[in-house]
Amino acid sequence: MPRAIRPALAALCLALLPASPVLQAEEDAAAPKETAPAVERAPLEERSQEEASNLARQLPAREQQQLKAGEESFLVLWQPANVSEPSGLVILLPGEGESADWPEAIGPLRRKLPDSGWSTLSVTLPDPSGDPPPPRPLKTGEPSKAEPAVSPEKAEEEGPANTEQAGSAEPDTDPAPPPLSRDAIQKTQTERVFARIDAALAFARQQNPGAIVLLGHGTGAYWATQYLTASEPKDVRNLLLVAAELPTGYEPALEDSLPALKLATGDFYYKDQPTDRDAALRRLHASKRQKHPAYIQIAMKGLPADRRTEQEQLIRRIRGWLSLHLEADASKAPSKAASGPSI
Repeated sequence: MPRAIRPALAALCLALLPASPVLQAEEDAAAPKETAPAVERAPLEERSQEEASNLARQLPAREQQQLKAGEESFLVLWQPANVSEPSGLVILLPGEGESADWPEAIGPLRRKLPDSGWSTLSVTLPDPSGDPPPPRPLKTGEPSKAEPAVSPEKAEEEGPANTEQAGSAEPDTDPAPPPLSRDAIQKTQTERVFARIDAALAFARQQNPGAIVLLGHGTGAYWATQYLTASEPKDVRNLLLVAAELPTGYEPALEDSLPALKLATGDFYYKDQPTDRDAALRRLHASKRQKHPAYIQIAMKGLPADRRTEQEQLIRRIRGWLSLHLEADASKAPSKAASGPSI
């Protein structure tokens, strides 16, 4: 082959070779980048909404009702009484962190009371914080598509020019909303809870029950008490508390609220829990001081090793109270109830 052709052949071979990684990286950095459109992620659902969605998938459609409280829709679980003439309807309010079919108290009662002639309506309450759910977090450790990652060495080489370019964008002039105060959060939470109880009561009244009983478990007992104190519905004359708790940071205490409610009240607590026992004793003393006409305490024994028997015990005690102490008018309740005997 003539020597004159060799340089041309070598140049052709070099042209066909792929570019080196260093050269390719510099070309990619110099090329204009396409900015991906910003996509706003939907906020996370509240825990209560997620659990309600799970219940909606697991339970028969005939047990589910969607009610409206203001702009919010929420799930309630409806079980009509398994008799031709029901004794009434029990509205169940679960405690903090519990669902409308919680395995302690709420779920067993909503399924078993219909066999005793009582319809049940179990309510999904909002999450306890009252804050809107947080936005979905961005994935960490990945550079944004709109802003390619720059190495420290590259940043030093580019110097002030890069800084000026980065600072040329208009700053965000929208101020961040101020954090809500504790009082504002509690007010919002109270309004949301009361709105859901209102909606549950409206549904209950459509069933024309003989009597309506409000039953709260855990912190649900606090919300039941506060709702009846604030609203004083004439057709709710019976209140049941099961293992009552005060939500953290809320007031007044139950012993300060309950005596003012001259309703037929059953207060069920576990006597082997020192905290529960002491709180129950304060409620009993307060009821005696104010001569509550129809306040009855029922002490139960916790059975952590046998939850099934523990729940059966609770169901029997609730049925016993409903058959012996149910009142359409609290003024007709027997005065002996003020002594707080156990069933």
